[in-house]
Amino acid sequence: MVNVAIIGTEKSGRTSLAANLGKKGTVSDITMYNNEKEGKNMVFVDAHSYPKTLKSLVTVLNISDITVLCIPQGLDAHTGECIIALDLLGFKHGIIALTKSDSTNMHAIDEFKAKLKVITAGTALQNWECISLNTNKSAKNPFEGVDDLKARINEMAEKIEVEHAELNSLPARIFIDHAFDVKGKGCVVLGVVKQGISKEKDKTKIFPLDREIEIKSIQSHDVDIDSAPTGTRVGMRLKNVQAKDIERGFIISDKENVTTDYVLECAISKFTKKIEPESVLHLFVGLQSEPVRVEKILVDGKEAKEAKPGTTCVLELSGNKKVAYSKEDRFLLSNLDLTQRLAAYGFLK
Repeated sequence: MVNVAIIGTEKSGRTSLAANLGKKGTVSDITMYNNEKEGKNMVFVDAHSYPKTLKSLVTVLNISDITVLCIPQGLDAHTGECIIALDLLGFKHGIIALTKSDSTNMHAIDEFKAKLKVITAGTALQNWECISLNTNKSAKNPFEGVDDLKARINEMAEKIEVEHAELNSLPARIFIDHAFDVKGKGCVVLGVVKQGISKEKDKTKIFPLDREIEIKSIQSHDVDIDSAPTGTRVGMRLKNVQAKDIERGFIISDKENVTTDYVLECAISKFTKKIEPESVLHLFVGLQSEPVRVEKILVDGKEAKEAKPGTTCVLELSGNKKVAYSKEDRFLLSNLDLTQRLAAYGFLK
């Protein structure tokens, strides 16, 4: 199974495209569209509350394997922010969809593709293919080019399924994005198996609660299954926990680190402002987020008064909320007061 993020600025055609690619499912600040007709089970996820909330963008990227970045003719600040988010996350698989082909001449499209090639050079997107299509139901040829997009997604999906299989030998780890109580069944969570194989009747834990739980049953696309390998979008019925105790981003696994403070080796985006001690940033890891304060900045091992854009440093951060993560997880830092909110990425030191 492959999960596909559909992202872009407002009026980029992302929601119309997602609705064309799958059947509408779970809706919150993000919307799931399920597709079982293309020979592979796929879930397309629209970050429909972006750009109002950065959290929805980070959420869909961290539960997805492929990104389709929707760009109408022209660039704006939020398209740029999407590009920066994908680059800071080191996102591997994606396609740029130019969504206004019905109202743009071929010469202008070719010029814009060349411009994007320059803009994305040196980023995670530098080798991403650009596909021209339209997401206009009223166009002379509605959704022209979408079949080509589907073909490219299916090609990528085959590679991703090989990558997933290589992760199946790792301990199971499930990212939760929704939780609710079902009458007569108890606590149900929705999420994605990020690594390993999760099995019915597994006795494991949920973090950062650090509570022992049992997976009573598993479903995928409303079908009961005994086990869920890496990449599977799942619904799980859990024992020994209530939905009111669970937040988005909680992790089902045997072991996680849980802290409120962090020491991160960071790369500061060249598209942000300098970071100073006592600054309040917003930290994202997996699907979790919380405000943190910059307690100390170290540059080349020495305490510094600032971290400049485009540089590397060590940031010592303090927060109030317990967050669960593994040593391999990538952290994002943002400044929600800026127009371009993403500031840095980092790993545990």
